[in-house]
Amino acid sequence: MDRPVTPRTLRLNAADNVIVAVDALEPGTSVEGVTATQRVPRGHKLAVAPVAQGEPIIKFGQIIGFASKPIAPGEWVHEHNVEMHDFARDYRFAEAAREEEILPLEQRATFQGFRRANGKVGTRNYIGILTSVNCSATVARFMAEEIRRSGILEDYPNVDGVIPLVHGGGCALDVKGEGYEVLKRTQWGYATNPNMAAVVMVGLGCEGFQIARWKEMYGIEESDTFRSFTIQEVGGTKKTVEAGAAAIRDMLPIANRARRETVPASELVLALQCGGSDGYSGITANPALGAAADLLVRHGGTAILSETPEIYGAEHLLTRRAATREIGEKLVELIKWWEDYTARNKMEMNNNPSPGNKAGGLTTILEKSLGAAAKGGTTTMTGVYRYAEPVTAKGFVFMDTPGYDPVSATGQVAGGANILAFTTGRGSAYGCKPTPSIKLATNTEMYQRMIDDMDINCGDVLDGVSIEEKGREIFEKLLRVASGERSKSELLGYGDAEFVPWQIGATM
Repeated sequence: MDRPVTPRTLRLNAADNVIVAVDALEPGTSVEGVTATQRVPRGHKLAVAPVAQGEPIIKFGQIIGFASKPIAPGEWVHEHNVEMHDFARDYRFAEAAREEEILPLEQRATFQGFRRANGKVGTRNYIGILTSVNCSATVARFMAEEIRRSGILEDYPNVDGVIPLVHGGGCALDVKGEGYEVLKRTQWGYATNPNMAAVVMVGLGCEGFQIARWKEMYGIEESDTFRSFTIQEVGGTKKTVEAGAAAIRDMLPIANRARRETVPASELVLALQCGGSDGYSGITANPALGAAADLLVRHGGTAILSETPEIYGAEHLLTRRAATREIGEKLVELIKWWEDYTARNKMEMNNNPSPGNKAGGLTTILEKSLGAAAKGGTTTMTGVYRYAEPVTAKGFVFMDTPGYDPVSATGQVAGGANILAFTTGRGSAYGCKPTPSIKLATNTEMYQRMIDDMDINCGDVLDGVSIEEKGREIFEKLLRVASGERSKSELLGYGDAEFVPWQIGATM
């Protein structure tokens, strides 16, 4: 007769007063010398020590919340008995900073990329249609549809496609304000992302975000790889669509001349994302992606961690890794800005996790943040950037963005990311053009259920695969996708609708 299988649990740090239920725990189940008194769903937490009301809940060796009532060993620990309140963090600026060992050029991994005239390297070769304002979004889509319907793309196999990247703003905003600056940087970042071979910019004409002003700010000249049109000046919808489509037809042979060549992995700029997180995110996929990010840094590349509201409560782990005190203080300034921003908008930092996150086992933003920060690996933080600022530093960096995935990723791509890795536990359906995205599942059950969307299963970490081994698997996948292998989201056609610039400030 087979013996009953003991459900699996994980203690993540010796100091923890909770453990994670890898498998669901039924009342009466004994694990780690504690008997469960309530059902604990998979991915959720079980108390293994008494916690008095007001005392901290410890996971990852860090505070993830405070007991809202006395918690006895064996109880399910979740939002019914955990609350959030502020507590002091010791930032220890630059305490753990170190000089990273970067492999010499001849020892670095390589991929097949598109070397651009400015020296940057693309992983894809798109023609983009950008819009200054939502009022020109339909015309941009009509231009792309005209090219698609014509079948002309079949004649240019080296071009990955023509993509309309439209948004919901561009007018009724303070043209001297923060929102304008963010949109300005975002559009410039996409226009110059190395995954773009050529760009058409289309506006209405009377909007707040003026193309002519934008071009003047960045010294942009009309060329065979950049054209701009305004509907009012060209003479309406039909004429603008015709003019834009004609410009794209002229660009196609130029873009098609691009050829992949062998380049070092140091040319990769990796956007780190997570969405639809669960209780396994901080245990499997996120630390595995962190290991891949460490590998990339060792090979001379760049990894961008973002989602400022989702490192809240874990920022002290990053400030310790800051290369300098100044870099660490820039991160803390962002945290303070977000505290003020949420207060002004009658919100709170703990509005996260989402209902789906909570169903997956996450209880507070502190718990989510500690897991999310693991995507950034362990190397020294060499820079902190505002949303959509060009990322110029090598190594591990941070960019200020909201936690909302499409908005966050848009900022990273605008900053220069030419490849993206996205961890998910609940099963986020996401893609990103012009930057290819690979999806990393935190658990095997979801990976198998959403196999058409997921690129890599990190759930096998719970079965004994090491974080280091999984990190190498992710790193190798990044190199293959950067070389042209299609990710699952690309095969499904995702990425056109996921361009979502951050809208800050009032709509007037």
